[in-house]
Amino acid sequence: MSKGKLYLVATPIGNLADITYRAVEVLKIVNCILAEDTRTSKILLNHYSIQTPLESYHQHNEHHKINSLIQRLKSGEVLAQISDAGTPGISDPGFLLCRACLENDIEVEVIPGATAFVPALIKSGFALHRFVFEGFLPPKKGRQTRLKAIADDHATVVFYESPHKLLKTLEQLTEFCGADRRVSISREITKKFEETITDSLENAATHFKQHEPRGEFVVVLEGKDASKQKEEE
Repeated sequence: MSKGKLYLVATPIGNLADITYRAVEVLKIVNCILAEDTRTSKILLNHYSIQTPLESYHQHNEHHKINSLIQRLKSGEVLAQISDAGTPGISDPGFLLCRACLENDIEVEVIPGATAFVPALIKSGFALHRFVFEGFLPPKKGRQTRLKAIADDHATVVFYESPHKLLKTLEQLTEFCGADRRVSISREITKKFEETITDSLENAATHFKQHEPRGEFVVVLEGKDASKQKEEE
């Protein structure tokens, strides 16, 4: 009996049109789609008339389901994994099942597509020959240590932030980096109210004191001494 296959499929981060033809084709032909939230994913599947069965697979049950999913793949099933938005494994469930497949010699194929931090990086206008992706920062323990390390990095740094923590994070970065360090903050990428603010940390913090943060944010911090390097160039 031939082994099955796992597809890791990127899905839109807001605009439903941001999905590849190949992703739609794959989601139609697999035996089952593993979805982070089946209610959210159903909207996408209905939009593209995809009738494939959905199964819940998220951070709270992935450890318990991996062994059974590996057995199903070994028996010949072809599965696709998607997250609520973007690319599985990028600050979303994905890498555990992928790793288990590789350990069991099961083929894994990634169907590329949308992910939020790449558009935010490009829109920043900051140097991108080297950048660091931090995902979500630690919620409490180790958060200040991480922010201090980010402040000292000469590379452009990008991370995700929630609306209720954004202002505090900007204030802490201002303390560690200085008020003049440049930052680019994007929210609701590809959605109706998409917005990007690129300014000094001090001015960005002032903006969000006057405008309540709403939506999902991607923060791009220019590298340490980047402005000095620009002047030398």
